[in-house]
Amino acid sequence: MFLEHQVKIAIERLKTFEPEEGYYLAFSGGKDSIVIKQLAIESGVKFDAHYNDTTIDPPELRLFIKRNHADVEWHKPKVPFLVEMVKRGFPMRQHRWCCGDYKERGGDNRIVITGVRWAESHNRSKRNSFETCYKSKKQYLHPIIDWSDGDVWGFIRDRKLPYCSLYDEGWKRIGCIMCPLATAKVRKTESKRYPNMTKGFIRAFEKLYINKNPEVVKRWKNGADMFDWWLNRVDERTSDYDENQTMMFE
Repeated sequence: MFLEHQVKIAIERLKTFEPEEGYYLAFSGGKDSIVIKQLAIESGVKFDAHYNDTTIDPPELRLFIKRNHADVEWHKPKVPFLVEMVKRGFPMRQHRWCCGDYKERGGDNRIVITGVRWAESHNRSKRNSFETCYKSKKQYLHPIIDWSDGDVWGFIRDRKLPYCSLYDEGWKRIGCIMCPLATAKVRKTESKRYPNMTKGFIRAFEKLYINKNPEVVKRWKNGADMFDWWLNRVDERTSDYDENQTMMFE
């Protein structure tokens, strides 16, 4: 009963802000984006769904989207992530140039539907259901902003919606492999699971190492050593990290 009340409120939000041209629905393939897409369908609002291919997402996620959401439009970046990293440096918690360029592209001059929820993190608990980004001036609607994790999974099970198999393996969030927002433990687990991706990262770090200034070169023996530090580092905020934390568009 409570779930249906939540569904009703979410659908009312979608109907209230529906633009004439329809919504731009940001779809990541994660549990929250599965829910907002289904809600958009049930509400009857006009929308088109979009997936930003970061080039470093888990293959299981990419396959899930292709098999179960053929209507979602894929957007490839101008440059693969690992190529761009050689130019701009490795991403860090306080230097995440990758989010805006790879996860949050698209939706200009549109109202963007996202799966942002208060329960995901302390920072997101301050968000509003409808807001304008002060940087890009994009407008965002978060129809399930007040849903708990239990609400999300309850809706998925009630509607019998397919979801990425990684969740059944214990994954709490699904996004870019070895994301700097994740804990060192999570990054190392992903590195072992995806050895080919790890090799790609190491090759990029080797190129990055060669391009660095002498002071940086003194800090590490080679690119592999630099990668090992990046993978296993402990950030000053790691203890506060919520493994359910996601990017804007999950």
